[in-house]
Amino acid sequence: MNSLRSQDALWRVYASINRFVGFITGIFLGSIVLATFISPSWAGDQKRMDVLELFTSQGCSSCPPADVLLQQFSKRDDVLTLSFPVSYWDHLGWKDTLAKDAFNERQRNYADARGDREIYTPQLVVNGMVHAVGSQRSAIEAAMKKSASLLEKSWVPVSLSLAGGNVQLDVGDAPENGAFRSGRMWLACYSNAVTVDIGRGENNGREITYTNVVRQLLPAGSWDGRAARYDVPIPRGAAFDACAGFLQSDKSHAMLGAAKVSAPKK
Repeated sequence: MNSLRSQDALWRVYASINRFVGFITGIFLGSIVLATFISPSWAGDQKRMDVLELFTSQGCSSCPPADVLLQQFSKRDDVLTLSFPVSYWDHLGWKDTLAKDAFNERQRNYADARGDREIYTPQLVVNGMVHAVGSQRSAIEAAMKKSASLLEKSWVPVSLSLAGGNVQLDVGDAPENGAFRSGRMWLACYSNAVTVDIGRGENNGREITYTNVVRQLLPAGSWDGRAARYDVPIPRGAAFDACAGFLQSDKSHAMLGAAKVSAPKK
């Protein structure tokens, strides 16, 4: 009898140990699953993306070659291209059907940050830092190389996803040796291609296709150098084919990170 009691006691101890080990293992595995679930898509290895912003106008006879060149750059996976149609040439006889006054202000802000005050069309701003004539491929590629070198150690991973009427953006920590530790996160919703028949002005009679035309440009929030998540509601009725999220320095406007995602097809 004493032997059976001892064996029973040992069995109860063994069972208790097994339950405890199972409990700890469950917590450990659950943590792994949860971490995997909440980790943003860039947690592995996201490559740097150049951001090309073309300030263009339907009333500018020099712009069509730049619009074509932007479309060519848009085919690259490592480049985010965006068209920002401006309205300050509307007085030449044709009111730009895609322009927003806010884009004029964006272009002016870049010129002020650079200190050169140069504002023209077609102007292409590369990574928020360097500008070039939008129809000059060699100048654009040189600007991409120059700005990429300046931002090499400051790249911050960015990802975004669409869920219902919201866009969720994730941004990582500033690199340990990075020069930028504050900025602002932006969301741009854009149409992949918009073709316009122009009836007056310098491009009278021409049919021109504009690439990645920004429809909505929304501030998502400020960034203090630490990983953060932003949820941005999309304005009701907004029409777009894709969205881009990008992080910019709040002083120099340098592009620190960017990502893009296509909208689900209806």
